[in-house]
Amino acid sequence: MADNKFLDNVAGRTLSKPPTPGDIFFDKSFRFLTRTFTWATIFLLAFIVYKIGGHALTALPELGFKFLFTSDWNSSQNIYGILPQIWGTLYSSFLALILGGFFGITIAIFITQDFLPYQIEIILKNIIELLAAIPSVVYGLWGIYVLVPLIRPFANFLHEYLGWIPFFSTRLSGLGLLPAALVLSIMILPTIAAVSQDALKAIPHKTKEAAFGMGTTRWEAILRVMVPTASGGIFGALVLGFGRALGETMALAMLVGSMSTITLSVLSPADTIAALLANTFPEADAGLETSALMYAACVLLLITLIVNIAGAVIVAKTTPGGNKK
Repeated sequence: MADNKFLDNVAGRTLSKPPTPGDIFFDKSFRFLTRTFTWATIFLLAFIVYKIGGHALTALPELGFKFLFTSDWNSSQNIYGILPQIWGTLYSSFLALILGGFFGITIAIFITQDFLPYQIEIILKNIIELLAAIPSVVYGLWGIYVLVPLIRPFANFLHEYLGWIPFFSTRLSGLGLLPAALVLSIMILPTIAAVSQDALKAIPHKTKEAAFGMGTTRWEAILRVMVPTASGGIFGALVLGFGRALGETMALAMLVGSMSTITLSVLSPADTIAALLANTFPEADAGLETSALMYAACVLLLITLIVNIAGAVIVAKTTPGGNKK
């Protein structure tokens, strides 16, 4: 009897009680606010697309789709084309993704796989997080006054001895794709490193122990077990970094050179859609040029949307259980 009473008392203290009126009110209020902010975000995005698209539609009948495949931008003659800017946006972002992705994933591996003492690991993580807090214009100034003079001798050495390769066919006279891509890779590195760390940390520790139990070395366990297992999250980090690189404005506007050329040479000046908007919009007239810039902004939005949708689909396909319906 005493045991039964003891169990009844314990059960009475541990079993959940019916929600109070305050709990019900808080739950309903939280749900209402969540729905409100969700729909507000959707409506805000739709309003932005509506306003930009509305201005772009006024240029569509006159410019048409040739706007996407021509290279001239002459406001005095109302001739506009953004093919070099589309190429520069994709090319500079891809170069930055290669550099930032390699170092970001490498940093994530070294931080999560017990290569560093705990104190150094914390310091390195904080330094990487601080990189994300530096304003874009500061990166641009650092690139102009520090990075460009630093890499110019090496870049010209590459041109002198490897100029027959299309990637080094021009001489780096000042601004160009190489310094822009280097700075852009540093800017996207914190995002790639942080998301990759989360993906690697989410792997159960028993997975690594099982790999060691099968006789793998440390690097075999990392490269053949841990990284492939976290490939979905790592690819998601690369997509996020690529998306940020596509929309970066100030640093590229200051470093890329703003020259409407289509070239494979990383030492040549180029231009991007975001840099075109930043450099041209303040002095644009209120007529066709402004509409053309809005048209270019819609193209940039579309490119970013396509990249993110493609990334989401690939992440879903590569994630375990992602193909299940």
